[in-house]
Amino acid sequence: MIIFSGSSNKHLAESTAGGMGVNFGHLEIFVFPDGERRVRVIDKVVDENTVVFQSTSTPPDQNYMELFFIVDALKRSGAKSVTAVVSYLGYERQDHVFRDGEAVSLEVIIETLERVGVDKLVAFDLHSVKVPELFSIPVLHLSALPLFAEKIKNEFKDEIILVSPDMGGIRRIKELSESLGNTPFATIVKNRDLETGRISDSQLNGDVRGKISIIVDDMIATGDTTVDAARLLLENGATKVFAFATHAVFTNKAPEVLQKSGIEKVWVTDTINIPQEKKFPKLEIISVSKAIAEGLKNF
Repeated sequence: MIIFSGSSNKHLAESTAGGMGVNFGHLEIFVFPDGERRVRVIDKVVDENTVVFQSTSTPPDQNYMELFFIVDALKRSGAKSVTAVVSYLGYERQDHVFRDGEAVSLEVIIETLERVGVDKLVAFDLHSVKVPELFSIPVLHLSALPLFAEKIKNEFKDEIILVSPDMGGIRRIKELSESLGNTPFATIVKNRDLETGRISDSQLNGDVRGKISIIVDDMIATGDTTVDAARLLLENGATKVFAFATHAVFTNKAPEVLQKSGIEKVWVTDTINIPQEKKFPKLEIISVSKAIAEGLKNF
């Protein structure tokens, strides 16, 4: 096995390769003045099983195009197989038609991945458990929940309550609750404008009074949903609020919004590379490299 990496999250690829004791391959990625990319495989990959890491976070279009080119280059160079580790799968929230006339963007992405030659795909905490069913190739759907459970066990000794910031996360929060010995949980029901994506109102289902509340989500983008949830929890008597999220999308002013909020600490994973300018004092990063390494050994 040879592990390669695109530009978006090279550190995660190198950490995984190092942990597995496998070779880390070399690519030549040249960017022309107009933004076009040229990809060339340096190593010999004939009859080799190859793995390419590329998180398709911001900018998703650029990262996807680079991934397509890397996969094509590996296939043309004689690779026996290509497994794509797309730790954050861009466009995963556009998995069906919300309004008449819309494209199903995720299906376009999936068709392209399969057409260029991806044989298997590894992803983390997809927005919907139904997403793997859209693929015709094998998909290894990993989760950061075991890592979160371990961290929660070690960090919190007082009474806690898990909180899903929306109804879409109920499956996730129930799974984490069970792994923590059926820890109680609450949910937040929110109404969202399908055109703008903004939340109009929220309602808490559950009793958080006198408890440490732990928000658990699959991603944090603008930070508004997480911060609004924290505000609602504190208003309803939570003693402290902490947050866990797998994917640190962190668009716009999310780091500033989270740092200034009433949230005590935010844990995320390295499925998305977080540049130094987006790190903040309340942030702690948990690595998923060992989970990916274990997954690849048996996939």
